[in-house]
Amino acid sequence: MVKREVRESQSVLRHWHTDVPDDRMAHLVRDAGRLLAKSLQARLAEHDVSFGHWSFLRILWVTEGLSQRELSDEAGVMEPTTFTALKAMEQKGLIERRQLNGNRRKVHIFLSPKGHALKDILTPLAEDVNATALEGITYDEMKATRSVLLRMIDNLAQDEFLDKH
Repeated sequence: MVKREVRESQSVLRHWHTDVPDDRMAHLVRDAGRLLAKSLQARLAEHDVSFGHWSFLRILWVTEGLSQRELSDEAGVMEPTTFTALKAMEQKGLIERRQLNGNRRKVHIFLSPKGHALKDILTPLAEDVNATALEGITYDEMKATRSVLLRMIDNLAQDEFLDKH
């Protein structure tokens, strides 16, 4: 881990344990997510896979043959972001673009053999990050946390303000 990342982690710890331990839930969730992502990102980098590519690989391991737009929707990112990521992934030999049923306008994304093979290599890394994050946490605590976060997601999905914007 580089010095900047260590400083950032220490800053997050100080924030939550000393400065403002009762800060808003949104900040707590964001910081936990950021540190989970950084931990995984460091592991993925050892295999020359970026965190952004990880998201697309996970989707394609479940459902291949999506269009760029469908992949963008699944990943929750804008199409230009997807285009850039897919271009890099294609250059690395992780994906292939194919036209189906003679439709020359619509291109579908498939994993290459190399992209498929990464599943067995990278998935344990993500599992390791989860195991590290859950160290010292009981099963009941984990289950309660999952329940609370899912309820928060449900509540926000029902937020009328989001529907208006």
